[in-house]
Amino acid sequence: MAAIEARLAELGIDLPDVVPPVAAYTPAVVDGSHVYTSGQLPMVSGALPATGKVGDGHGRVPADDAKAYARICALNALAAAKSVIGSLDRVTRVVKVVGFVASEPSFTGQPGVINGASEVLGEIFGDAGVHARSAVGVAVLPLDSPVEVELILAFE
Repeated sequence: MAAIEARLAELGIDLPDVVPPVAAYTPAVVDGSHVYTSGQLPMVSGALPATGKVGDGHGRVPADDAKAYARICALNALAAAKSVIGSLDRVTRVVKVVGFVASEPSFTGQPGVINGASEVLGEIFGDAGVHARSAVGVAVLPLDSPVEVELILAFE
């Protein structure tokens, strides 16, 4: 078994199927020795587990839930990357993570939410999973998703 597949199994992680695009784009593209994923939503079995803004208060998505959704986004992005490079064992480094959090106006915990993506990448890739990152609060995301994550991965 390949090293990353073995690590995923050890962690109890099954990569999902690639989420079909919801507009005019492809889930991932290769350019040279990098794979770039489109922004991935936390789709599970074709549906979002929650919608709305992240923050405190009635009707808001709690930050801890959003962190779990960011993890799902990262796994969806890895599935998209694998679909174009064939194997995650080819990944030599997670270069950059960009995370978007649909935030209520006073919410400032975007970095903690996107840690859900960063932490799972570290668990899977170890030192090669350490990356540059942006965590950005936005007014709204596609399909009213609370989070969206995109990756840039180096590979051989």
